[in-house]
Amino acid sequence: MSEQGKIVITGASGQYGRAATEMLIAKGLAEKLILISRTPDKLADRAAQGCDVRYGDYDKPETLVAAVQGAEKMLLISGTRVGARVVQHKAAIDAAAAAGVKHIFYTSFIGIDDPANPAEVRHDHIETENAMRASGMAWTALRDAHYADAMILAVGPNAMATGKWFSNAGDGREAMVWRDDCAACAVAALTTAGHENRIYNITGPELQTFDEVAALMRDITGCPIEHVKVDDEQQYAIFDAMGIPRRPIDDHSVSGIPWNSDDMVTFGRSIREGYLEICTNDVEMLTGRPARSVRQMIEENKDLLIAAAKGAAKEPA
Repeated sequence: MSEQGKIVITGASGQYGRAATEMLIAKGLAEKLILISRTPDKLADRAAQGCDVRYGDYDKPETLVAAVQGAEKMLLISGTRVGARVVQHKAAIDAAAAAGVKHIFYTSFIGIDDPANPAEVRHDHIETENAMRASGMAWTALRDAHYADAMILAVGPNAMATGKWFSNAGDGREAMVWRDDCAACAVAALTTAGHENRIYNITGPELQTFDEVAALMRDITGCPIEHVKVDDEQQYAIFDAMGIPRRPIDDHSVSGIPWNSDDMVTFGRSIREGYLEICTNDVEMLTGRPARSVRQMIEENKDLLIAAAKGAAKEPA
């Protein structure tokens, strides 16, 4: 491999950013990493490991140009505020272009080419990809499937506690993927050649319905749980009753669920209507190993799920 230029990672203090950083450090690249966060104190451990930690805020574009100086590549990790991300991401892309970054990698989402896809996240991701393409830099779209972590570790404990997993996904199928597998794909693309102007669909190894996932949870834990199909309005009512906001709020979660209901309900509809029925071997192509399964995630978190079913649920770390 030729000499690795510097890599700047936005949102580096989040879960995806921390995972990708850990993998890059394991490759001996700590001194090649520029880590941007609006809360740089959270990255004190990374600074101690030799990374260059800098302050940068998507909502303050003037902070981003200096923050990305000196980087050859950028890993643009999607922001958390659904509906506001196009402006945020465009600020980061513009800063990268102004600073001479040569290649930008973006954590996008599968199934966004079809304008009929009802998922609210579609607009944010397709417009960000369009901005990358228009930037003059090389680009790579890392289109991640629905995180298995989101279902098993965030939604799972609450569902296990009641024995019922309510969703408006119907009989739709998707190939949920581990967040760490997504980060591993990003690291592979960042550190090898030949990914310019490419789209990768980063998915798990098999298409499954929520009925099938609930059955796995039941079989592996030995605890009762069923997937209860509801329509969109019923799903909104359930989230409203839980106190989940309809619109996004930064750094806010309810019962371990950090998302807003407009995002989750349109997501469920997108699954139900088949827009996320995509399964590839891109994880293995990029990393050299197969994508890990939903079954494995349930097995590795069996104790957490059983504890939740027995009334000892706690939010995942």
